[in-house]
Amino acid sequence: MSGAAALAGCGALRGGAGLVTVAMAESIVSIVATIEPGLLTWPLVEDAEGRIDAVNGEAIVQRARTMDAVAIGPGLGQSAGLKEIVRRLLFDTSVPLVIDAEGLNLLIGQTDWLRQRAGTCVITPHPGEFARLTGEFPSDDVDRRVKMATDFARETGVTVVLKGAGTIVAAEDEWSQNETGNSGMATGGSGDVLTGLIAALLAQGMSPMSGARLGVWLHGRAGDLAAAELSEPGLIASDLPRYLGRAWLSMRKL
Repeated sequence: MSGAAALAGCGALRGGAGLVTVAMAESIVSIVATIEPGLLTWPLVEDAEGRIDAVNGEAIVQRARTMDAVAIGPGLGQSAGLKEIVRRLLFDTSVPLVIDAEGLNLLIGQTDWLRQRAGTCVITPHPGEFARLTGEFPSDDVDRRVKMATDFARETGVTVVLKGAGTIVAAEDEWSQNETGNSGMATGGSGDVLTGLIAALLAQGMSPMSGARLGVWLHGRAGDLAAAELSEPGLIASDLPRYLGRAWLSMRKL
C-alpha cells in the first residue's frame, strides 16, 4: 500500500523530523516519491507477491540502528518474512519504535516479543487491532478502555495509543485521554499519519508517553482545523499533514 507508507512519511516530516526515509518494496518507489518529494526512499527486494522480502532483514536492522526512531506497519502487508523482520526490529535494535497497522497484526500471538524488547516502543492500535492482540474488544465505556490499555501497557512495557473517539494514551503508571479530533478523521490513512508523527516526536528526544500524547493532540487538532474549512465529511487523510503546521502554531498560542 504505497499511500499508507507515503502518509506515514508525510506525518513524520510535518512532525519536525529533518530527514525521513521510507523503506518499501522497490516497485512502488516512484509512487511514494511522487506523492512527497521531500521523502528519502529506500527500495527493498520484493518477494513473489510484491511484499518486502525477508532477505532484507539484516540490512533493515543495520540501518534502523542508525536512525533516531523507526515506525513499521503502514502498508506493510503480511508474510512469514515480514513477521521475522518485525521480530528482529524488536529484538536486535534498541531504537525507539512505533508499531501500527500490519505491524500489529504480525504480533498476534506474539505479544511476549514486546515484553522482551530492550528499547522503548509505542503501539497505535484501533479497537479492532487491539482486540486481535488481546482477544478482547474495547468497549465504549471510558473506564473500561482505560483499564484495558493500562493493563496491556503494564504487561508488555509499551506505551499504548488506543485510537478512537477520545483516544487513550497509556503507559505502565499513567494515562491520559485526548480531547482533539472529530468523526471526519475516521477515514482510511488517518492512522498512518499519526504513526509517522509520533515517530518524529520520539526521534526528537521525547519520551514515549510525552511523544504519544503530543502526537495524538496535534493529529486531532490538525483534523479539527481541516474540518473547520473542509467539513468533517469532506476530510481525507492527506489533508492532515497539510494542517499539521497550523496545529503546531495553534499549540503555541495556548
